[in-house]
Amino acid sequence: MNKGLKTNRRDFLKIAATAGGGLLIGFNWSSCDSPKMKVVSEEEIMNSALGFNSYLSISPTDHVVIYSPNPELGQNIKTSFPMIVAEELDVDWSKVRVKQAFLDTEKYDRQVTGGSGAMPHSWERLRKAGATARQMLLQAAANRLGVPVADLRTENGHVIHGSEKLTYGDLANDAALVPVPEEVTLKNRKDFKIIGTPIKNVDNRAMFTGQPLYGLDFYREGMVHAMIQRPPFGMKIKSVDAAAAKEVKGVKDVVTFKDNVAIIGESTWPLMKAKKRLKIQYEPIDGQLESSEFHNRIFDEMLNTGKGEVKREDGNVNAAFRSAAKVIKSEYQCPFLSHSPMEPMNFFAHVKADGVELIGPTQTPDRARNAAAEICGFSPDKVTVEMTRLGGGFGRRLRADFVEEAVELSKMLKAPVKLTWSREDDLTGGAYRPAVKYRFEAALDSDNNLIGYKLRGVGINAGNCTRENNFPSGSVDNLLVESLEYKSPITTNAWRAPITNFLAFAEQSFLDEVAEAAGKDPVALRLELLDRAKKNPVGEIHYDVDRMRTVVETAAEKSGWGKKSGVSQGFSVYFSHRSYVAQVAEARMVNGAPKLDKIYAVTDCGIVVNPTGADQQVRGGMVDGMGHAMYTNMTFTDGIADQKNFDTYRLIKMNEIPEIETHFIDNGIDPTGLGEPALPPTGGAIANAIYKASGKRVRNQPFMEQEEMKNVNLGDPA
Repeated sequence: MNKGLKTNRRDFLKIAATAGGGLLIGFNWSSCDSPKMKVVSEEEIMNSALGFNSYLSISPTDHVVIYSPNPELGQNIKTSFPMIVAEELDVDWSKVRVKQAFLDTEKYDRQVTGGSGAMPHSWERLRKAGATARQMLLQAAANRLGVPVADLRTENGHVIHGSEKLTYGDLANDAALVPVPEEVTLKNRKDFKIIGTPIKNVDNRAMFTGQPLYGLDFYREGMVHAMIQRPPFGMKIKSVDAAAAKEVKGVKDVVTFKDNVAIIGESTWPLMKAKKRLKIQYEPIDGQLESSEFHNRIFDEMLNTGKGEVKREDGNVNAAFRSAAKVIKSEYQCPFLSHSPMEPMNFFAHVKADGVELIGPTQTPDRARNAAAEICGFSPDKVTVEMTRLGGGFGRRLRADFVEEAVELSKMLKAPVKLTWSREDDLTGGAYRPAVKYRFEAALDSDNNLIGYKLRGVGINAGNCTRENNFPSGSVDNLLVESLEYKSPITTNAWRAPITNFLAFAEQSFLDEVAEAAGKDPVALRLELLDRAKKNPVGEIHYDVDRMRTVVETAAEKSGWGKKSGVSQGFSVYFSHRSYVAQVAEARMVNGAPKLDKIYAVTDCGIVVNPTGADQQVRGGMVDGMGHAMYTNMTFTDGIADQKNFDTYRLIKMNEIPEIETHFIDNGIDPTGLGEPALPPTGGAIANAIYKASGKRVRNQPFMEQEEMKNVNLGDPA
C-alpha cells in the first residue's frame, strides 16, 4: 500500500548543484526517519570527499550510479540494494551502475555482512532515497513546464506530461535546485516493476570474464607477498630453522612474530615451497594438547555432571517428567567445521607514517580498521578500508585475524604487503564452527500429549549453544533449556546460521522421534504444537506462529506429504534470522540403501526483491547444509587438525545434489532476510527421510561416518 512518509529537513543536507554534472544525492542509513541528502559533484563522489555512506547520482546522460556500502560475498545485496532504489526512482534498470563504497562509519551504521540483516535494515531507507529523488525530478519538470506536479507521472527514467517526455538526465541540474520535499510517497506494491522481477547479478559479466573483483586479484606495484606458518592450537614456538626456506628462489626474507613464521617474497608459489622447508619446533603453552577423543569425553562429563546455565524454564519440568506415561531421550552431536570459502583468507596492508591503507575481502571492515589502528597506534580515522568482492565468507571473514597479520608484517617490513593463506592454512589455522553435543528429553502423558521438554547442550567455545526461545518453546507447558561451555584453545567463530546450523537438525530430528513415540504424524505434531502456542502460549513467543504454520502447511501441500507411494518423506521446519523455511526431503531404497531424490523448500522471507537471487540463496543454503550434515568432518590430534585439504576434508559433490524445488510465500511484509535461514532445516529433513526409508536414525554428523550409514552413498544414480 502507499505510504506517506515524513522527511526531516535536518536529515536532508542539499548543497550547490553540480556544474554540468547533474543531480547527485547521498543517503545515510543511520537515520530512522529518512536518508540524508546532498547534491554534490561527481568528482567529489569519486574522491570520497563527502560525509555520506552511499550515493545515488543521475548524470545528464541518464546514467544512475548507486554506491553500495555493505560487503558483497554472494548474498546478492550489490544487486538487490540498487533494485530497490531504482524501483522508487522509476528508472530504466539498464542505465543503473553499481559501485562498492569504502568503509566509513560516520556515514553508515551497519557496514557489515552477517546475520542476514542487510536487507531488513536497509529496505525502507533505500526506498526513501529513490522516492525522494523522483519527487525532486517531478518538481523540476513541473517548474519547467508550468504545470502542477499532480499532472505529471514518471516512467522508465522519464517525467511525462501528456505526449511530452523529459529525461531524468535533462532534468538533473534543475532538480538539484529544488527544495527537498517534506514528505515522500512510496510506491504501491502493485506498481512495482523492478522489485519482484528476476535481475542478473551486476557482477556477472566481470566474474565470467575474469575481471579483478576479489581480494586475491588485487595487485599493486612494489608490494611484497607473504605467507605464514602458524603454530598448532595450544602450542608456541621453541625454535626456528629457516635456512633451507631462504634458499628457495623468489624468497626475500623469513621473519618471526607472535609465534608465527612469515615468509616474504615475490609471489605465492615460491613461498608455498619454502614453507615446506621450514624446520620449526613447538612446545605446549599450558596443559594438555586437545584431541577429538578428549572433546568427546568432555561432552559426556559435562552433560552428566556439569552445572548448566538455565536459559529458559517454564512450568514445573521435574513434576512433568515424574508424572509422564512415556519419556523419550536422545543425544545429538556435531563436529568442528571449517568455513572453507572458495577464496582463502587474504588481505593487502600498507602501513605508512601517517596512516594505514587496507584493501581486501572482509565481512566486518570496521573491525579490520580498528584492529589496524590499535596495532599501529593510530586513531581509526587514519585507517582506510577498501572492500573487494568476497569469494565466500560464511562467517569466517567476520574475524580480522588475517588483516592483523598483514598489518603486523607491513609495519615490521616497512613495505606494502599482500598476505595470502593457502587452503592448508585455512583448514589447519581457521576459526571453526564449534563442536556441540545436545541431550533432549520429552515427556508424554497417557494421551500422548507433549507435557515436558528438556534441552541441555555443551558447546566448545560456545557460551549459548542453545536457542531457548525457538520453537517448540511457548507450546510446551513445562520446558527447560540449559547451556554449558568448555573453553578450548582451538579457535571458533560464527559459521553460517550460527548454532542453529546444527541445532535445527537435532531439534527437528528429535521432534520426529517424539511424534513416532506418540503415534502421530510428524507434520500433525508440529501443527498441534503451533496451535497450542497460538491459543494458549506458555511464556513469551519469539516467533510468528502464523508465518511458521503457513510454511508448514504449504510444504506439506507442495510435496504431497503422506500421499506418495514408493518414496519416504522427511519433514523439517525452522525459524532463524527473522525468516521461516519448511522442507520435505524424499528418499527411497536403491540396492538396499537409501538414496536422496528431492527436497522441497517453502520460504517466508517477506517480499522477494530479486527472485533470481532469492532462489539461489535458498538452493545454496540447502546444498551447504546438506553437504556439511552428510559428509564434512574436522578432527584434531594433539592440537593439530587431521584434515589439511579437500582430499581429506570431504565436501559435497555435484552428482550428490538432489533435485530441489523452491517456493516462496507472498505475504507482502517487508523483507526479513535470506542469507542463512534455508540452511538450518535441511539436515533434519534429510535425516528424517533416511529414517523413514531405512529405519536407521542418524543422530550425529556427518551422517556418512556413522555406523548406521556405512556403505551408503546418497549420490549414487538410480
